[in-house]
Parts: sequence; structure tokens; C-alpha cells
Amino acid sequence: MTKVQILTTPGCGNCARVERMLDEMKVKYEVIDIAKNPAILQKYQVMTSPGIVINEKLEFTGVPREEELRAKLKL
Repeated sequence: MTKVQILTTPGCGNCARVERMLDEMKVKYEVIDIAKNPAILQKYQVMTSPGIVINEKLEFTGVPREEELRAKLKL
């Protein structure tokens, strides 16, 4: 099973867009607030939110095109 994590910051509108995209694709994901979890920030070095981690690898920062996201998720 594919593990998806969204690395967010408080009040991030683009993070909500990515969550909606994944909801529409019926993909389960975990939301991690990097402001409250600095270890994640150190691990992935995210400078723009959201960061999208798929199977422990940072695949996107910002909002990807839906086709790109589907391709990475193999949908």
C-alpha cells in the first residue's frame, strides 16, 4: 500500500487543495504540521508547503498537476 503524507503549515490554502485532490482520488493520507514537527522538516527540507511525501520520498512541493500526482501514485 502506498503511504502518502502531506507536510503542511498553519493556514495553508494550497495544502487544502492537495487534500481535496487526494480525497477525490480516494487516496488515504496523513497530514503533518511541520511547524509542530521540526524533525520532519529536517528530514525533508521543505521550503514551500505543501510537501507531498510518497513512500518516504519527497515527491512534490507546492501543488502538483493532477496528472503528475496520479502518475506518482500509479492511479
